[in-house]
Amino acid sequence: MTSCIGIGVIGFGWMGQVHTRAYERVRSHFPDTPLRPELVAVAEGDELRRKDACARHDFSTATAEWRDLLRDDRIGVVSVTLPNHLHREVGAAVADAGKHLWIEKPVGSTVEDARAVADAVHASGVRTAVGFNYRNAPAVERARALIAEGALGRITNCSFRLLADYAAHPQAPLSWRFDPRLGGPGVLGDLVSHGADLARYLLGDVSELVADTAVFLQSRPPARAAVSHFSVAEDGGELEPVGNDDYAACLLRFASGARGTIESSRVSVGDQCTYGFDIHGTEGRVSWDFRRMGELAVGVGGRYLDQPTATVFVGPDSGDYASFQPGAGIAMSYDDLKVVEAHRLLMSVATGVQYGATLDDAVASAAIVEAMLESARTRRWVGVRN
Repeated sequence: MTSCIGIGVIGFGWMGQVHTRAYERVRSHFPDTPLRPELVAVAEGDELRRKDACARHDFSTATAEWRDLLRDDRIGVVSVTLPNHLHREVGAAVADAGKHLWIEKPVGSTVEDARAVADAVHASGVRTAVGFNYRNAPAVERARALIAEGALGRITNCSFRLLADYAAHPQAPLSWRFDPRLGGPGVLGDLVSHGADLARYLLGDVSELVADTAVFLQSRPPARAAVSHFSVAEDGGELEPVGNDDYAACLLRFASGARGTIESSRVSVGDQCTYGFDIHGTEGRVSWDFRRMGELAVGVGGRYLDQPTATVFVGPDSGDYASFQPGAGIAMSYDDLKVVEAHRLLMSVATGVQYGATLDDAVASAAIVEAMLESARTRRWVGVRN
C-alpha cells in the first residue's frame, strides 16, 4: 500500500528545480515506490523564484524563511539546495527537526561542516541522500560490478577527470561560488568532491595524496543580482578578486595499493562537463565519459598484450536503467540520475535501510578535499583522515 509524504525544498535555484522535478517524476519511473512524494512548501529568498516555483509546480506554500518548513507538520522530507556556507546550519537543523534530508554536495565548506551535519543525522535517526549523482549512472554501477567481481584483476592505476568551462568567461560575475566564505574551496567543492566520491565508490579509501591548486582568473565583475552557474555580466564594472581555486590536481595512493590521479578545472575552455574515469587492472581496463553516459569502454579477456577494448552500451541489467529505458543504447539524462537519488531516499525512509550516498560519504569526500588543500599549502604528501 502506498502512502504519501510531504516534501519541502529549501533554495530554488537550478539545483532546487532539479530536486523538485525529480520528486515529481519518481512515481512515473518507480511505480512500486512505497512512499508517494507530495510537494508542500518551498523556501527561497528571491521573490521571483518563489513565484516561479508556485507557478510551475504544485507547492501550496512559498516562504522566504527556511525555518518555516521545519515547523510544518505536513513535511517529512526536506531538500537543501543552498550555497555551501549554509549547508551546515540548515542541514543540521533539518535533521534536528526530525525531517529526512536530501542535501547537495559538498555539504558545507569544510570537513567539519560535513561532519556536523552527519552527527545531527546520526543523533536524530533520519534517513538521508547526498547529491553525488554521478555514482547513480548505470554504467558507473556496471563498472563497479566488474571491478568487484575481479574482471579487471587487481586494480593498479586510475585517473578521474572533471573539467568544465562554466567559469571560463572572464566576465562571469563574482557570485557566491568564488568567495571562500560562501562557496568554500572553489572547484574542489564544486567538482573535486564528485571525483573523490567516485574514486571511493569504485576503488575504496584513499590513504594519502599530494596536490596542487591554482587560480587562473584572478578577478571578476561583481554579481548584481541572483545569477546562475553560467551567467555572464553584461555591463562589467570594477573587477573584484577571486578568493578560491579554479584548478586542482593530485596524485592518489589508495589503501588497496592502487595509484591514481584527479584533475579538475572550472575554467577549461572547450570542455563542457568533461567528467569521467579510466581504471586499469592487472587483467583489464574500464573507462567512462559522462557525456556518453550509457557507454562503457571495457577491455577484459586475459590477453594482456594487445587486448582489445569494446564499447558496451549498458541496458536494463545495469543499475536502474530499466526504470527509464527498455533497451540498451537509449540515452539517459542528468535529471534521470537525480530521480534515482530521490527514489533511493524515499526507499530509505520507507524501509529504514539506507540506500545511496550518505552523509558519511560526504564526510569522506570532504576529507579528501581537506587533504588536497593541506597538501597544496604545504607542498607535501598528506594522509587522508578516513
